Amino acid sequence: MASYTEEMQKYFQNNNRVKENQAHSAKVHSVDWSCDGRKLASGSFDKTVSLFSLDRDRLSKEHTFRGHGDSVDQLCWHPTHPELLVTASGDKTVRLWDARTSKTVATVNTKGENINICWSPNGNTIAVGNKEDLVTFIDAKTHRSKAEEQFKYEVNEISWNNEGDLFFLTSGQGCIHILSYPDLQHQYVLNAHPANCICIEFDPTGKYFATGSADALVTLWDLEDLVCVRTFSRLEWPIRTMSFSHDGKILASASEDLVIDIGNVETGEKITEVPCEYPTFTIAWHPKRHLLAFACDDKEKYNDRDAGTVKLFGLPSDRSD
Repeated sequence: MASYTEEMQKYFQNNNRVKENQAHSAKVHSVDWSCDGRKLASGSFDKTVSLFSLDRDRLSKEHTFRGHGDSVDQLCWHPTHPELLVTASGDKTVRLWDARTSKTVATVNTKGENINICWSPNGNTIAVGNKEDLVTFIDAKTHRSKAEEQFKYEVNEISWNNEGDLFFLTSGQGCIHILSYPDLQHQYVLNAHPANCICIEFDPTGKYFATGSADALVTLWDLEDLVCVRTFSRLEWPIRTMSFSHDGKILASASEDLVIDIGNVETGEKITEVPCEYPTFTIAWHPKRHLLAFACDDKEKYNDRDAGTVKLFGLPSDRSD
């Protein structure tokens, strides 16, 4: 009987095509799928948000959201509403968008240049972090700030756990800081890496979370016991982005290496890798399929053409465009 790794290796042998889609005029900073998997959004250095619809194996560009006055550094969709998304920008605002319209639902002014953003699991709160390590919590209905927390350490990425009662931050000292929510009291500090802890991701089943670091390691943590259970060490550059598959069984991670590593969560085994021409800084598995969206560094930086593309991996290899 074939193992899960062998089954998925065979699957990706038959579904290994990469499709490139023009999205922006400059580097893409963030990609994310809507909760129903019907739409993909991307945010870019060109100050815009591009919206795509997915029809079988093809992305079709629906709309370009304009309004930010600076780079759109991160975006995320509402956890249960498939038409709402939120964006963080260096223009000191957070914007909410409705995919059914061409207008901003709300603009929230913040105190600094925003670099990371996330939505609470119940959809009631948006957390945004800026370059000065200030995290602001915004009421998603009133669009007003309801709390803010200034941290004395470098905050890289932020996220709630799946239950929404704990708030996690990765730090420049290689630590994972865990706060209770909503009272924001420090509960734990995990010494996760000897170098800058860059990103954090929770698996959909609520069993694990993963962190990526400047030490080029991805560490997998048991969420209940808060212990490291596995390390992925196939990449050689700082880990910039990670994503769990919809079933929680596959973890993709990317960096300045010219491949995206795709591994088995339970064993750590390599399933496959996705070749890339340039460093990759944002990836996202589809919420229902083994389909990976990703974007590489700006090609113009390398005197090449077609900057600002979004790519899909996991398409049938026997189909022609």
